[in-house]
Amino acid sequence: MQFLISLNINPAVLDALTDEEKAAIGEGHGAFMQALKESGELITTQALVDPSQAVVVKVRNGQPVVTDGPFLEAKEFLGGFYLVDCEDKARAIELAAMIPDAAIDGLGVEVRQVMFADGQLEA
Repeated sequence: MQFLISLNINPAVLDALTDEEKAAIGEGHGAFMQALKESGELITTQALVDPSQAVVVKVRNGQPVVTDGPFLEAKEFLGGFYLVDCEDKARAIELAAMIPDAAIDGLGVEVRQVMFADGQLEA
């Protein structure tokens, strides 16, 4: 079963961390990625740029209309994700709990099963 483990970032929370705490998060992600590679559960992982560098594309009257970001009235934004292939939702939750962000108040780690990819996946 495939699961998307998304990392919800709050810049104010990250800014309040010490350099040592920020370094520990980076090291924790490195160890987590290595463990996922060794277990064979990692499909891919990506970090995303700040939303201020994003654009939204809408088609109006057959023409694309592009607007600059940020777009949501929220403190948090999607900062990155892990796409994993593991036995079940319980394992995906276990993996998500290993991510350093999950232990920091104000940051979030969300687990969602992939519904389909190149065909229907089992539910």
